[in-house]
Amino acid sequence: MNEITVSELRARTAGKVRPQCVDVRSASEFASGHVPGAVNIPMEQIELRVDDLAPDLPIVLICQGGARARLVADLLQPCGKELAVLQGGTSAWVKAGQPVVVTANTRWSLERQVRLGAGILVLVGTVLAATADFRWLFLAGFVGLGLSFAGLTNYCPMAILLAKLPWNRESHCHITQAKQA
Repeated sequence: MNEITVSELRARTAGKVRPQCVDVRSASEFASGHVPGAVNIPMEQIELRVDDLAPDLPIVLICQGGARARLVADLLQPCGKELAVLQGGTSAWVKAGQPVVVTANTRWSLERQVRLGAGILVLVGTVLAATADFRWLFLAGFVGLGLSFAGLTNYCPMAILLAKLPWNRESHCHITQAKQA
């Protein structure tokens, strides 16, 4: 797998044969700032969306720091595409003073909120089991069961509940028509 530096990517995007830049982060991470001209195909969708990749262009995979892009490169290797990973990812791009496109005020991704919520519940359950009553350990076990269920079924009740919270709802502009007299 090839790695490409920020300066090399900058030079290639200015050349005649521009690579297709594919950002493999979540949609909210992509919206928070991405390389100009990059398209967003989240890592978990990449195998289903191989046809969205340019058939005749080199592809540069981008994520926040490079780890997810390398995983995606390994997945795409059998497809016979010319692949490169942006070394250091979007973080390196920003650190080098390159421009980014910000498309929305972003919130934490739902996945990150689930990890935080599960971690807090496990921590609280464990501390309370150690200090108050051992039965609080069942809270940690319940969270573990829920995470296992979500991993096996791709259905996460915690994510569904978190999605209903006010900060996770999409903003909608409601236009009302004035009533005619």
